[in-house]
Amino acid sequence: MTYRYTVILEREADGGFHAYCPALKGCHSQGNSLDEAVDNIREAIEVYLESIKAHGEPIPQEDLLIKPVEIGI
Repeated sequence: MTYRYTVILEREADGGFHAYCPALKGCHSQGNSLDEAVDNIREAIEVYLESIKAHGEPIPQEDLLIKPVEIGI
């Protein structure tokens, strides 16, 4: 089965990237390059989903809305 999740990637101040999947609470990773961070979060998601399945829990469905908000100060 194939699942699709949104991943957020943030540049780290000291270099590299922090990656996380908002739909999967606590599912985070990092990498020294963008490609490495994507590979690492993909692996983290796979392990996360395997653990959920092993415990007989339902696979989380993504219910994520992204909306830019302008603030004028």
